[in-house]
Order: sequence, then C-alpha cells, then structure tokens
Amino acid sequence: MLEISALTWAVTIGLVVALLAVDLILAAARPHRVRFPEATAWSVFYIAVAIAFGAWFAWAYGGDAGAQYFAGYIVEKSLSVDNLFVFVIIMSTFAVPEEHQHKVLTFGIVVALIMRGIFIALGATLLSLFSFMFLLFGLLLIYTGVQLFRHRDEDPDVENNIAVKTVRRMLPMTNEYVGGKLTTKVDGKRLATPLLVVLLAIGSIDLLFALDSIPAVFGVTDEAFIVFAANAFALLGLRALFFLVKGLLDRLVYLSAGLAVILCFIGVKLILHWAHVDIDPSVPEIPTPISLGVIIGILVVVTVASLLKTRKDPDAKASPGSLKATAGSGKDDE
Repeated sequence: MLEISALTWAVTIGLVVALLAVDLILAAARPHRVRFPEATAWSVFYIAVAIAFGAWFAWAYGGDAGAQYFAGYIVEKSLSVDNLFVFVIIMSTFAVPEEHQHKVLTFGIVVALIMRGIFIALGATLLSLFSFMFLLFGLLLIYTGVQLFRHRDEDPDVENNIAVKTVRRMLPMTNEYVGGKLTTKVDGKRLATPLLVVLLAIGSIDLLFALDSIPAVFGVTDEAFIVFAANAFALLGLRALFFLVKGLLDRLVYLSAGLAVILCFIGVKLILHWAHVDIDPSVPEIPTPISLGVIIGILVVVTVASLLKTRKDPDAKASPGSLKATAGSGKDDE
C-alpha cells in the first residue's frame, strides 16, 4: 500500500476544487454558447493537467503507481464518454438552451464527483475489510458488461427516469426556461422550471454511472487515492469534451460494445485477484501494464472500426447503450 500523506491529499483535493470553482464561475458569470476553439483549448488544458499530475505521481511514488493512475484515468475517461452520450440525450429530450448547457454540465460534474467520492470511500473500506468484495465487484462488472453489450444499440429512457417522474408528479412546473433559474414565481406562486428536472435527471444518471465506474477503477488499483485522482481528473475535462465531441459522438457506433468488453475484462481481473488472495497464490493475476495495454487496444480498435463503419454507412448512429431493454425495443432481460 502506498503511503499518501495528508498534505498530498489536501493539495490534490484543493486543485480539483479550484478547477471546479473556475468552471462554476465561468458558467454563472458568462452564460454563452461554447464554440469549438474554446472547447478544444479547455480539453487540451485538462488533459495536460491530468498528464502532468500522472508524471509527478510516477516520479514521487514509482513507475507502478504511475501506471496504475494512467490505467485508471483511461478507464474513467472512456467510461465518461458514455456519460456524454446520456448528457446529449438529456439535453435534447428537454431542449436545454445552449447558453445553459455549460451550467448543467458543470452541475453534473460536481454531482458526479460527490457521488464517486462517497462510493470510493465506501469501496475502499469494504475492500480493506472483506477480500471477497473483489469477487462481488468482479461479478457486478461482468453482469454490467453483458447487459451493456446486449442492449448496446439502445438509449436510456430518460423520460421514465424515477427522479424525473417524481418531480413532475409532485411539483408544479413552467413550460419555459426562465433565465437559467431552477424555480420562479408566477402570479405569486412558486413553480419549478424544466432546468430543475434536467439537473435531477443528470444527478440520478450520475449515480448509476458511479455504481459501474468505481468497481471498474478498483479493478485497476486498490489504492483509494489513485481511484479518486483518476476519477477527478477524468471528470474535470468532461464539460469541455462534451462541446468538443458533441458532433462526433454519433460516429462512435461500437463504443458501447467496446466498453462492455472492457468492463468484463476488468471483472475477470478482479475475480483472478480474489482467487489469488483467498484461494490459491498460484492463480495468475493480470499485471497493470497488461491491463493498460488491453484497455488502450480495445479503445483504439473500437474507434477505428466505428469511423470505418460510419464512413461506409453514413446513416449509422451510435447509442450509449442501456443496462435494460427500453420500452418498445422488443427485448427483455430474461
């Protein structure tokens, strides 16, 4: 186990909070349509920050620790692209004005970080107390991967999201976005705006993604600090990445299938680790460099195959995939 000082934790968390604060201030002070050059600049900046942190971490704590961080970062970055698919669907479903999308995305990232922080603390505690949790996490990831592969061509049913349905049933609402406000007064009566529903939809989706992504990154490393840092730096660039690749997401037609394979691979890695620790030390484990190579390889193959597919068939459209059959799909989970 790495000895991560309280100072290192504090500086890392402070850096993440500072970067988040910049996003929040920009979103609140200057609502605007984010253009491609601005999105590109921010994306490059966040990736550079993540790489610089990884280089420092490898120098300070050794090459293996650095490899674990970069493997975790790549896993979380690839899973975050699936987040973007769902964000696009939510934005489209609720017709969020472009000047408010910046604010919605920043909120989504803040909630995602909070959710992941809770699950990281819980996951690290469970893994330290009960080694069989590696087996449970592994089985969860394999199940998730299989379900995602089965429903890889479907979109999540945002309209029937439980949080969305509950809010619409319980709160009177306006039909219009009112200057980016969550609530407004009409004839002296307090009403919710569609933006509140959008934020709740994104928050509930973030919860589901945290349930998948945290076990996935624990499959790469069991160091809580690395898990947190990989998640934080992957999510920080999500807002800029959304505006950068929004027009390209439809072309990644095999991404869901690739992520399903990655989740299953990490699930097998976790089960082998459990067997090595609890059953027989002779059971082989998958080293971090091999994991990193497999994950990068899958992502490269998926990206190239997707671009070739859409070049031959321009009508082919990507979907984020779903963990269950959506209404009208003609499929079920049996």
